[in-house]
This record gives sequence, C-alpha cells and structure tokens, in this order.
Amino acid sequence: MRHLGIDYGSKRLGLALSDEEGGFAFPYGIIPNDAKVLQALASIIETESVGAIVVGDTLSLEGGTNRVTEEAQKFVDDLTEFVDIPVHRVREAWSSAEAMRFAPPGKRHDDSAAAAIILQRFLDRLGK
Repeated sequence: MRHLGIDYGSKRLGLALSDEEGGFAFPYGIIPNDAKVLQALASIIETESVGAIVVGDTLSLEGGTNRVTEEAQKFVDDLTEFVDIPVHRVREAWSSAEAMRFAPPGKRHDDSAAAAIILQRFLDRLGK
C-alpha cells in the first residue's frame, strides 16, 4: 500500500510518497496550504493510489504545543473528514533539521524532504 507523508506548514505542505510496498519514502513535492489544499490532496490520493496518510504532529521536543499545533490539528481533523482513508500522526521533531543535512550547500532544506523523513519514521515503525 502506498502512503502519503505530509510536513505541515501554515503556508505550504511538504509531501512525500512511499513505494507501493510501503517500505521506502521519497520526496514528492510542495503544495500551497490554501483554500484548495484538501482538493489538491484528494487528487494526489486518487492519482497515486494512496491508501493511508501520515502527518507530522508539530509538537515540541518535550511533547508540548507550539504556535502551529492547534492549526495543524484542525488541518488533520478537516483532512480526516474529507478523505476516506486512514490519517496517522507521527513525531516530526528534528525532521526539518535532518532534511537540511541533505540540502545542497547554501540551500535551505526542502519541505518534501522533511515529509519523506516523517513518512519513513512511520514506515520503519511498521517494520516493512
């Protein structure tokens, strides 16, 4: 089963897809987080035959909330109601910092690379 990983941001979402076996995550792209985001995700889900979604949890290292936690939770709630596939949460702490390690010299990390790290953490827990 293919999984879609999401690195939530208030302005844009980083996206990653797994292979069909659900073993490896790959950066997929970045989409704007705007009024059309749920429809855009539904289109990707259909086109790529996605069976489950994994969203980073946005909590602090200590597990507390931060400035985007409430907004991110509303997004997950809306997404869960909009799509007819499971939506999972996974720790995203340090995913952006980890993604920066793979960025070319002088470049900022790519949100889709952070999404791939988040998704890979989930897939690793599944043990496939």
